[in-house]
Amino acid sequence: MALVVMCGQPCSGKSEAAACLAAALRSSVPDVTVRVIDESSLHLGRNESYKDMVVEKNLRGVLRSEVDRSVSRDGIIIVDSLNNIKGYRYELWCLARASGIRYCAFFCDTEVDHCRDWNVKRQEKGEPSYDSNIFEDLARRFERPDSRSRWDSPLFELFPSREEIVESSPVIAEAVSYLTKKVDSKTRDVKVLQPTIATQSVRTTEGNSLYEMDKATQEVVSAIVEAQSGGLGLAMNKISLGADLPTINLRRSVGLPELRSLRRTFIKLAGQYSLSGRPPPTDADSAKRMFVDYLNREIGG
Repeated sequence: MALVVMCGQPCSGKSEAAACLAAALRSSVPDVTVRVIDESSLHLGRNESYKDMVVEKNLRGVLRSEVDRSVSRDGIIIVDSLNNIKGYRYELWCLARASGIRYCAFFCDTEVDHCRDWNVKRQEKGEPSYDSNIFEDLARRFERPDSRSRWDSPLFELFPSREEIVESSPVIAEAVSYLTKKVDSKTRDVKVLQPTIATQSVRTTEGNSLYEMDKATQEVVSAIVEAQSGGLGLAMNKISLGADLPTINLRRSVGLPELRSLRRTFIKLAGQYSLSGRPPPTDADSAKRMFVDYLNREIGG
């Protein structure tokens, strides 16, 4: 249904705003699933996740993988993280486009001095906070969203240092309206992203087969990303998916963009093969075996 990307400086009020937005959405559309994805939901700490560039890159990969696995036309996903790099926000926008859902960015525009003060107060209270050197590095590298960019549009802005963050905030009400408004052929103020040929999954008459293959291949991709993340950026030579499944043998570290590209190519090839031969497998294990065999041929050791 929709993907919301929170962004802002560290300790700018993003998490509180995300919680208020999620609560307002649940009140507005109780039959729609609203989920917040953040570092804590994946059992990742703030300082541990941003202590150096390698770990930070791995964090973005894990978050992106979780978003890719979670977005759908039946729920609303809120990504509550720094999302401080415009290239990363573009990648999240691409995930929304591939899923054919609504997208928006929610910016907590808080002055750095206020963020720094709030971080210090959290340190004093023993609440989740950033080490001073990590805070300064993240604040320096923050790339402000620009509503003229596709991946930052529409842009909803909140100013936590000047206004209280509550469910009834006008900007939260505006965002809820945008995310939940019914769309028809005459709607002009709400944009539902449309997949391009490059991002669309192959459609076959075997709907259940395609569903199982899509789900199974995504689980394999997520397993690879998480295994490499656990290795702090080092290539994991052998990745096991289970006792009855083949081992993934990698000769190098593989990024999520390349894995997603290989996954799309595999699904397209499987769909093309099904037009002249037997349909794709209807069970997850068979689909995983086929995909792992394909990966081992393409990028295996």
